[in-house]
Amino acid sequence: MVPPEHPLSATEKVQNLILESADFEDFMNELARFSAHQVAGGGEDALCGITLLRDRKAATIGWSSDSAREVDEIQYSLSQGPCLTAAKEEREVHVPDLFEENRWGPDYASAVASHGLRSVLSLPFNLQGDAKAALNLYSDVPRKFDEGATAKARGFTREISQALRLAVRFSLHTDSAANLRATLQSRTIIDIAIGIVMAQNRCSQEAAVSILTEASSNSNTKLRDIAKSLVDSVGGAGTRTHFQEPGQLQADQSA
Repeated sequence: MVPPEHPLSATEKVQNLILESADFEDFMNELARFSAHQVAGGGEDALCGITLLRDRKAATIGWSSDSAREVDEIQYSLSQGPCLTAAKEEREVHVPDLFEENRWGPDYASAVASHGLRSVLSLPFNLQGDAKAALNLYSDVPRKFDEGATAKARGFTREISQALRLAVRFSLHTDSAANLRATLQSRTIIDIAIGIVMAQNRCSQEAAVSILTEASSNSNTKLRDIAKSLVDSVGGAGTRTHFQEPGQLQADQSA
């Protein structure tokens, strides 16, 4: 009688994801979906994003859905929030209910809650280098991440840190690094759009972020698409980001 195969550990499953993924971005998105499923009891009511901090830039390098990426980008625009705190300070951050949260000011909590979300859990990865990262979990259920769910997420994050560390390290030495640059380009467009709204409305950075996120929510349009439309309307022929080589913008437009 052939003995039954033992269940794969989280590390073994992540290693399989690496082997089966087409590129770095594909692996990171699969990892985010896998993380949501593993940590949130099936993942049906949870979103997951993976934040990477490198060279003083923050970007979501893996997301379980577009909504997960968009709510991550809200805190990048404000330069504060649970996933940034978790990554920078390498500590766990729990938001039981966004309706009762004020650690990062009212703008962060209200902007994320406007996406129908109520609770957040962010946990740091151990990358052992200049880069830092955090796993960000969001749920539309208040107090979703109780002690049991948090302990499970903590153990899962610790278990897969080495796989993520290797994936990030390898990506920086291959063509897959272009995926990271593309994500940072998106962040630059959003930052420029925030500046335009501040100038047009003579308002604060926080108010400008709220205006953009409200426009995104009301029109059911991705935040980066709203930002790009605004920047293009002001700049005319398009905008060069810090991550494009001279002449690249012209080549992209003529393609």
